[in-house]
Amino acid sequence: MFEMGAKFESAWESENKKRKPAQSSGEILPPEKHHLRFSREKRRGKVVTLCGPFSLDKKEGKNLLAALKKELGTGGTFRGENLELQGECADALRKALGKRGFRFR
Repeated sequence: MFEMGAKFESAWESENKKRKPAQSSGEILPPEKHHLRFSREKRRGKVVTLCGPFSLDKKEGKNLLAALKKELGTGGTFRGENLELQGECADALRKALGKRGFRFR
């Protein structure tokens, strides 16, 4: 990418390619201490339900994701601290997480 007035000899880098990683406290919280938010996005014409931020151990996160995917019958993944599920499943996800003791905003 070209920027006006850039000096290539001074180790020039494009700033738009650097992204800061999400700031996480690194603290593992029990389900009742979480305050989760839901949102919905369209990606490539399809709806994706986002829920987070989660503060879980990697193993706990994988187990939770596997159980939710099986219960809701959809695909999904963890990206950073957020859970991404395919389709519009916010109501069913809220019920499933509520049974597990998670709280919402």
